[in-house]
Amino acid sequence: MTTSFFAAVLALWLCWLSMQVIKARRRHQIGYGDGGADAKDLQLACSAQSNAVNYIPITLILLFLLEDNGGAGWLIVVIGLLFTAGRVIHGRGILADSLKGRILGMQLTFWPIIALAVLNLLYFLFG
Repeated sequence: MTTSFFAAVLALWLCWLSMQVIKARRRHQIGYGDGGADAKDLQLACSAQSNAVNYIPITLILLFLLEDNGGAGWLIVVIGLLFTAGRVIHGRGILADSLKGRILGMQLTFWPIIALAVLNLLYFLFG
């Protein structure tokens, strides 16, 4: 299944983002949370991680459902690649405090989700 590949890649990405949070917490000697205004790098790392946690699960579910419904393999790959690229660009954009990266990353996040939702609805309605 193609979705399992993207689930694995995105899980590794989420682990990398989590490590950024852990490193920043150690650097600032903060046990939990984001440490407030004195630890902007930690706030950014927490934001990048939590944003990934918000979007990855629903997208993987929709991707799996489209694959399970018989969606074309090439379409699954293209949508998965776009979404994965969006998550990486967005996460790096947050960590670098780059508005441009965040905007492009969210565009490459939202469009695949919208496409997956519409395609799954079409498969549901028309087989």
